[in-house]
Amino acid sequence: METSAARAPRPGPTRPPQHRPPHDDAHTGSIPRVVTGRRRTVLLTLAAVAVLSAAALVVGLLSWTPARPEQPRTLTGDERERLAAMRVTNLRDLRAGVRVTVGTGGARTELVGWVDWSRSLVYLDVGGPGAGAERGLLQATPTVALLRPDPAAVPTPAPPPLVPPTDRWRLYEPPDGRALAAVLDLLFRLATDRPEPPADDARRIGGSTVGVVPVDILRAPPPPAPGTPASSPPGTPAPSPPGTPAPSAPASSGGQPRYWIDRDARLHRLETELPGVGPVTVQLNRTDRPTLRPVDALGGRPGQPRALTAAERDRLARLPARLRAGGAAVTLTLPATATTNLRGSGWVSWRGRSAYVAVADLDVPDRRTLLRIDGARVTRAEVSAATVPGTVEAPGRPPLPPPARGWRAEPARAAELVLLLDAALRAAGSPVRRQAALRVRGDTLAGKAIDVIEVRPAAGPLRYWIDRSGTLRRLELRTRPGSWAQLDLAPATVPRLGPAPGQPAGAR
Repeated sequence: METSAARAPRPGPTRPPQHRPPHDDAHTGSIPRVVTGRRRTVLLTLAAVAVLSAAALVVGLLSWTPARPEQPRTLTGDERERLAAMRVTNLRDLRAGVRVTVGTGGARTELVGWVDWSRSLVYLDVGGPGAGAERGLLQATPTVALLRPDPAAVPTPAPPPLVPPTDRWRLYEPPDGRALAAVLDLLFRLATDRPEPPADDARRIGGSTVGVVPVDILRAPPPPAPGTPASSPPGTPAPSPPGTPAPSAPASSGGQPRYWIDRDARLHRLETELPGVGPVTVQLNRTDRPTLRPVDALGGRPGQPRALTAAERDRLARLPARLRAGGAAVTLTLPATATTNLRGSGWVSWRGRSAYVAVADLDVPDRRTLLRIDGARVTRAEVSAATVPGTVEAPGRPPLPPPARGWRAEPARAAELVLLLDAALRAAGSPVRRQAALRVRGDTLAGKAIDVIEVRPAAGPLRYWIDRSGTLRRLELRTRPGSWAQLDLAPATVPRLGPAPGQPAGAR
């Protein structure tokens, strides 16, 4: 008989209790554990912060208004001093890079280059969709402008070459009221040799930066013309927004130009509106300051005038006798007026006291003028361009023998073309008084070292370009508009021309 102990089941292998991952309700199917204690407190706090942030955002959006722009105010003493000294600072700094935008949209004209206040010279590339016939390179002084038109240039201007081209320059007179004339006048007015107190209605209208330079934006009347009191300059209409990106600034107000001036009284930007022209923006690059070289028609590169040395006086004194021994082939460039820009070539004979040249006018490309000087007699003949080789920019020598017909007396004996050739012939006369001569500068021409010597006879200033061997290489004459005409000379055998028409054969 089995005992109860024998009937008890035999113990099997024990199993470790199953490990239930905490909160693994998805596997167990149990009800999620209730969040209590510290975790409940954290969640309630976060919910409260979210509700408060949302409420604050809604209230802020409903009550937000844009920040009010800075209000114009009268100038401080320091600001008045800097505005008064601005134009003197320009003159002291000599020159600066410049970019000018005139007008907006399809009528916009852009000018890029440099202004040299110390020598009253600007050198610009004129472009933009509104440039029209003025597209190209420009050099100008307050009284004379030279344009090198380039209708095929790309519309976007770029800084002009530091060494300007030597060809295709012509005297140009920008019409009054046109953008170019007004802009040139404005640029030259930005420099003076003495401070001028600003007008009482000048205001500071804000601040900004140009690059990293902090500036004050000052509203004041435009720079006065020479001789105009600064306290009563003419007013100008209110400017419109310029067409180029700019430092942020308050909107135009008060109908006066705005000047971006730094702590050292340097002007960086000017916005204005010119009558009949429209909005104008001038941006100055104060670190872009190369030395500019005027083109020959503006007198060439600057120099330091001085008295002649003994060697220079000797070469000038010997010049007439040297010239009387022969003659020269000549080429001429004469910007006489805005509508008379002449080019020519031919011969000068000091031995025969005669000259014979073919002349082209850039505005009359299909005609040539033959001009003869024989002693006191001046005659001219008009011929077709086919009679003379070359181009209107570089005409060839006149025909030989000269035409037998079509000659007539030249009534304008004082015309600058005749004056230039006459001055060349007179160079073989009496020596120049050394007291009346100055060496303007040294230069080079056709690889020769040159002394440029200026004399002032009654007909106007003349410049002799004499090389170190004593040969006359160029003669320059100052024209009535203020430009310079050039007659380049190369020693040559001059053909015998025979008597001038209507002159007896024995008269020579």
